[in-house]
Amino acid sequence: MRVFYCDHFEVVLPPKHRFPMHKYRLLRERLVDEGIVDGGALTPAATAPLEDLFAVHDPDYVQGFLEGSLPRKVVQRIGFPWSEEMVMRSLGSVGSTLAAVDAALEDGLSGTLAGGTHHAYRDFGSGYCVFNDLAVAARRVLDRGAVRRVLVFDVDVHQGDGTASIFEEDPRVFTCSIHGERNFPSRKQRSDLDVPLPDDTGDDAYLSALEAALDEAMERSRPDLVLYQGGVDVLAVDRLGRMALSEAGVEERDRRALSRFRRDGLPVALTLGGGYADPVEASVSAYAGTYRVARALEADEG
Repeated sequence: MRVFYCDHFEVVLPPKHRFPMHKYRLLRERLVDEGIVDGGALTPAATAPLEDLFAVHDPDYVQGFLEGSLPRKVVQRIGFPWSEEMVMRSLGSVGSTLAAVDAALEDGLSGTLAGGTHHAYRDFGSGYCVFNDLAVAARRVLDRGAVRRVLVFDVDVHQGDGTASIFEEDPRVFTCSIHGERNFPSRKQRSDLDVPLPDDTGDDAYLSALEAALDEAMERSRPDLVLYQGGVDVLAVDRLGRMALSEAGVEERDRRALSRFRRDGLPVALTLGGGYADPVEASVSAYAGTYRVARALEADEG
């Protein structure tokens, strides 16, 4: 299983900023140390080509972010202070997802140690998301004719509002979001399938909802490719999640979903999504669990 990363994830944020940027490095180290991903399978990805960004995002927004000329309120909505390092991180994050999707189409299963920036809309960013890597990757393979239908299966605790908005009128992409009903964003968009769950949902109730969503999403979407937005902010210890899943519950979530997709012969690209536990090592451990499940599935497939 090929896994992609970018060297631009260690952006220095102001001391008061609580986004755990170092989680990307910690995850990469853990995957290699535990032998979940072979070091030789970790591949640095190129930054995203601008033409791919322009196919999804408003060119003025893209150029404004790249040049650092966006209005202050637009930058504040993103949640990160602008810097040249943040530009490279954002381009690298999308580039990693593009590479992971290409690898999934070749190998069946791949991932990126970033991405899942599902709060980015066509002409603005939000919720720590600058560009929507899921949308850019889906649009590129569709426009190139590599696939006819894409399923974005989003199990991050926050609704994939940006992705839903971008693809609301595009029947080639089916968006499914299983998320906290009362969590961010306050104003939800309409996915093709939304599964809002109450605060403090635990393992059993979550997994039951997941099974029903898998059945419906697969029946309605008939995809040729799955983008799995596997945020681990559903953990009970996540400070932004408001859910009550155990780490074992999150790993079972991944096992059931990925097994279903691969059983049907579908290529799957994994994106990282949210994880904001304090200490962040709990998020890193759950992220590693996703890749442990994927590696085991790949081994079973021979």
